[in-house]
Amino acid sequence: MRYKLLALLALLLMLAVLVLFCGKPVTGWSGTVYYDYNHLKRFSEARELVQREYVREVTGDELMEGAIRGMLQSLDPHSSYLNAEELGEMRDTTSGEFSGIGVEISTENGKVTVITPIDDTPAQAAGIKAGDIILAVDGRPTMDMSQQEVVGSIRGPKGSKVELLILHKDGLTPVSMSIERGAIPVRSVRARYLEDGFLWVRLTRFSEKTTKELTDALADARKQTSIKGVILDVRNNPGGLLEQAVSVSDVFLQDGLIVSMKGRDSARQREFSATRNNKDVREPMVVLVNSGSASAAEIVAGALQDRKRAVLIGERTFGKGTVQEIRPLGDAAIKLTTAMYYTPSGRSIQAAGIEPDLIVPFETPRENAESGQRFQLREQDLSRHLENAGKSGDKNSGNAFKPDKEAVSMLERDNQLRMALQVVKSLPKIHELSWQQR
Repeated sequence: MRYKLLALLALLLMLAVLVLFCGKPVTGWSGTVYYDYNHLKRFSEARELVQREYVREVTGDELMEGAIRGMLQSLDPHSSYLNAEELGEMRDTTSGEFSGIGVEISTENGKVTVITPIDDTPAQAAGIKAGDIILAVDGRPTMDMSQQEVVGSIRGPKGSKVELLILHKDGLTPVSMSIERGAIPVRSVRARYLEDGFLWVRLTRFSEKTTKELTDALADARKQTSIKGVILDVRNNPGGLLEQAVSVSDVFLQDGLIVSMKGRDSARQREFSATRNNKDVREPMVVLVNSGSASAAEIVAGALQDRKRAVLIGERTFGKGTVQEIRPLGDAAIKLTTAMYYTPSGRSIQAAGIEPDLIVPFETPRENAESGQRFQLREQDLSRHLENAGKSGDKNSGNAFKPDKEAVSMLERDNQLRMALQVVKSLPKIHELSWQQR
């Protein structure tokens, strides 16, 4: 009896969904609008056929969930059905700690592609990179799995292992990788001075506390020394919460449009603007981007670029310009694409990405490259050179800024970061230049 009741409730739910999506409005001779439910009849017949003749017995719940999943997956790569377990995992990603290997993925045409590995995670340590394709998880082909099923299979208890079959972006042959799961760090902001006054700020994702972590990091940095310039690093940042992208942008903008959203009707059209705050960052800044910068990261990069607030350096971004909303279905939910977002200039980056102002491809550091700066002979190195009478001397040399070893190592390994530092240091002088003939 209980099974029949559950089956009836599931059927009623599917009827409601099909009425919404499949009912075709038809106007009768009297002007009355009614719906043609041939699609509903076709679904009902298919369901009965499967339950009667499929090779193994399947429940009505299995068929119902599969039908909803299939309906949403046919729309776009980012709309999906989330059962109770998957919904909980998604909430953990944005608010709490979870265990896994730390990789963000996207599914399109049956291919599970890595958007980016998260910093300081087993995936990054194992050498997984943006653009790699995950062909199988623990021997199960991913082409037979939904995106949420892939995520659920990759996650697991800390210390356990998962076997992935990976086709690297530039590879010809798949490789098998056994990766031990770990606790994925929830912290989304890191910061350190690269040189005196020039602050590197790394955003790994946009979770519930990202803006607070950012403002705290900036406040701590100002306690050490005055900020002369900021490098905002959103490379390999897969995105996250829209409201956090807006509030992070607001930290660097005093007013004006940040991003707009446009859906299929006027009710889904919204604009988000910056507000002036005495804690706003006004120093020169550069934003680092690459193909792993997606969604919310692109909102921030696009806003700062369009508003002429920052110079973008790196490589073209991922190109996810759609907005998904979570709509509850009992203890489950659907993640549905409801709008597209546009940068302040009105451009959509969907499937196009954002082109940086300075295109600087990342160069893999050579393992045997000599560390440190190459020695260059200058006048001051010559014996008996004449001193500069206007030079202040070395009386303040004891207070000279000394970057930590990690900052030095980062600059040695990262050509894009070196370029960003040189540009942000030069911006005040560049702004003084005039191209008008005098």
